Amino acid sequence: MEILGLTLPLLVLFVSFGFMVGVLFGFFGMGGSFLITPTLLILGYPASVAIGSGLAFYFGTSVIAVIKHYDVGQVDYKLGAILFVVLSIGIELGSRLVFGLEALGIAELVTGIAYIVLLAGIGLLFLRRAYNLEDDDDDEADEDASDDIPPIGQKIQSYNVPPMISLTSGGRASVWTISGAGGGVGLVSGLIGVGGGFIRMPAIHYLIGTPLTAAVGTSLFAGLFSGAFGTFTYGMSGSVDLTVVSLLLVGSALGAKIGSAATTMVEENDVIVYFGMMMLFASAGIALSELADWIGIGGLEMLSVLLLVGSSFFVALMILYQVAQTVSTDGSHAQTAPEGGD
Repeated sequence: MEILGLTLPLLVLFVSFGFMVGVLFGFFGMGGSFLITPTLLILGYPASVAIGSGLAFYFGTSVIAVIKHYDVGQVDYKLGAILFVVLSIGIELGSRLVFGLEALGIAELVTGIAYIVLLAGIGLLFLRRAYNLEDDDDDEADEDASDDIPPIGQKIQSYNVPPMISLTSGGRASVWTISGAGGGVGLVSGLIGVGGGFIRMPAIHYLIGTPLTAAVGTSLFAGLFSGAFGTFTYGMSGSVDLTVVSLLLVGSALGAKIGSAATTMVEENDVIVYFGMMMLFASAGIALSELADWIGIGGLEMLSVLLLVGSSFFVALMILYQVAQTVSTDGSHAQTAPEGGD
């Protein structure tokens, strides 16, 4: 039986996957297109459609999560506006490159390899950061506000290369640094079909030098506009599957609100660990898919889908579990407080 041109298992998969990706989106500041695009590629969609649909999904979820982060003051609007401009330029160049690679018949191969390298590298970077933070907690009882910024970010901020702008979260950054980071992220976004959150958020955190919560909110704000631009670029060529995007958005609408609220309830170390784990799982899933294409074993293809989708479900469930624990603890305190006052 088919509904909207999809089998029932696929329909359920897209809605539930959208919900889990929505949780991750609101929590990490990324649209989940880094999971959506390779999943669609594995399911047999053309590269341009997988990329365009991933960007369209990103734009839809951006609207929901940005509103939530705005409510808790986690958005640097000036930084986000500059990033939007350079991101748009990079996305346009990246999308043109994709269509050129498709003409050569190597778009899927290049996209897959780029995903593997980027996801694994970023995952290891964040797990290393989490390990260093644990060491700092053991060595020091008191921490400065600057400890929220990675050492590399503090080093880059120490160079005064005009023009400089003041960051809402504190400190200053060179427009050249912001342009370089944003333009590079935009190029990769257009090339491999992601909203760029999984590299934009780390770039804002590590290279521009903002605290993690501010990096998440600002990443979402910048991505809101760059996602719209990327969707328009691919949509004009008919490379957006509206049925798939709509089903994903149905699930993500609730998930993004929960994930955004969770950023104020979960410790920074846990955020970094979850993000790093998810990057490594996703990288392994895509690597298995590429290996399956090389050696022609269908079982590996299915395993890659399970690993890619399962990693997002696992991390999203861990986030939901911590949120439930926090809400439960707060509820218990609220009930016992009146008794303690009598």
